[in-house]
Amino acid sequence: MRRVRYESPGGPLFLEEVPVPEPGPGELLVRCAAVGLTLPMVRKVAEAAEPVPLGGEVAGEVVAAGPGVSRFRTGDRVTGLCFGHGYADFAVVREAMAAPVPEGAGFVTAIALVRSGLVAYGALEAARLAPGESVLVTAAASGVGHLAVQLARARGAGRVVGAVSSAAKADFVRSLGVDDCVRYDDDGWGEPVDCVLDAVGGELLTPALAALAPHGRLVAYSSGGGTIQAYDLLVGAKSVTGFQMALIARERPELYERWRRELWRLHAEGSLKPAVHGEFALEEAEAAHRVITTRANLGKVVLCP
Repeated sequence: MRRVRYESPGGPLFLEEVPVPEPGPGELLVRCAAVGLTLPMVRKVAEAAEPVPLGGEVAGEVVAAGPGVSRFRTGDRVTGLCFGHGYADFAVVREAMAAPVPEGAGFVTAIALVRSGLVAYGALEAARLAPGESVLVTAAASGVGHLAVQLARARGAGRVVGAVSSAAKADFVRSLGVDDCVRYDDDGWGEPVDCVLDAVGGELLTPALAALAPHGRLVAYSSGGGTIQAYDLLVGAKSVTGFQMALIARERPELYERWRRELWRLHAEGSLKPAVHGEFALEEAEAAHRVITTRANLGKVVLCP
């Protein structure tokens, strides 16, 4: 089979031929029809001290199941998170990290909807967004962000603001139904909001916190790090919560499953429309990564083996 790897930090991605892996206990072997790219994985390629397996979100058909697997069988359509080599024709996925893809739904749609949607849904849950409240979403044109603004509206937000890095993304974000769209370098982000969902981190944490109204809540789910001054929290009695989807998947599987079903329900009724920036072949993985590193993507970036 083909898979993508690299040999040095920041080095070029290339294809290699390797044997098809075998699933171990509690694992599924999936023939990959779609592979979702994520910013954390792209960052690892550039920043990790040693090369790491290119893992991530995969969707496709189960072709083999390891010992102890009980929920899936050969021929099932699934999507899930691969912690090993996922940029490949075949990938191994832990049964606990896999979920069924409904009949009639495409694998690319599943990639664009499920994992990114779960992060967006979970971030809104962590923010305790109440009907009528206002919310601002950074990286609003990203795979997670463009779903977060739609979910906020579906959950009854009174005002939804998208924050983006460039004016080129504003029309796309406005097409999602936001009330306003701001740029990171704007002098202030308009009227204060009750909640901020931040997927960027770093230096953006300061203006994100400043965008909150008194008693506002900031949910940070970025891999970009950053520092917040305690005094900035005290003024206005603001709060910050960290959110990580992996913890929910491991420790609250029933919650993970309930959120997943809700995402498909909202998609079926037309309230949630995942956008795909582009579908790239495996040999185009380098170009696909470049779309993310340059922050050019509008929606999800997907590899299609």
